[in-house]
Amino acid sequence: MNFTETAWKVFNQSIEDYHVFDDVNSLINNPFEKDSLERILYAKNWIDTVQWHLEDIIRDENIDPVEALQLKRTIDSSNQKRTDLVEFIDSWFLTKFEKITPKPDAKINTETPAWAVDRLSILALKVYHMSLEANRESASEEHRANCQAKLDVLLTQKEDLSTSIDQLLTDIEYGNVKMKVYKQMKMYNDDSLNPILYQKGQQK
Repeated sequence: MNFTETAWKVFNQSIEDYHVFDDVNSLINNPFEKDSLERILYAKNWIDTVQWHLEDIIRDENIDPVEALQLKRTIDSSNQKRTDLVEFIDSWFLTKFEKITPKPDAKINTETPAWAVDRLSILALKVYHMSLEANRESASEEHRANCQAKLDVLLTQKEDLSTSIDQLLTDIEYGNVKMKVYKQMKMYNDDSLNPILYQKGQQK
């Protein structure tokens, strides 16, 4: 089983596990061994899955404004955790390939392996939920047909993205691509970088 096959299997296990209770407050129960790549991937997708449903909830037109504000802050926190974990996955790959010497003409990819994996995790969620809609008995036949067409596209994207990730990892392993990691350096959660936050601090 290659990397993306393993990742896709882990992502779908996380999604299935979440939907046992389908509750954004459910606590993660990671079934994989400590320090294993599978454990990291499961944790990554769990964050994505919870955030997917938080995004659904906050779009309720009748939501209480106070609850919406709290949800927005929860989503911001989740985004930061997601970013931190993606960067941790990149660190895992950097360690894996630390003894590889890139060739003199090695290329630099537009995104790191972990950010490509991030897209694969989100894609797993899209496939899961689009499949539900394509088979929802309470929906119209037209709705199900439209969702099946979208699902077919998503599954093609899954095959293409999986191939691209596996090719990227192979290219890094053989020195054809130089792996470089740039931190996202998100500013909105940082009291010293978000002007709305640090200006309030100066006014006290």
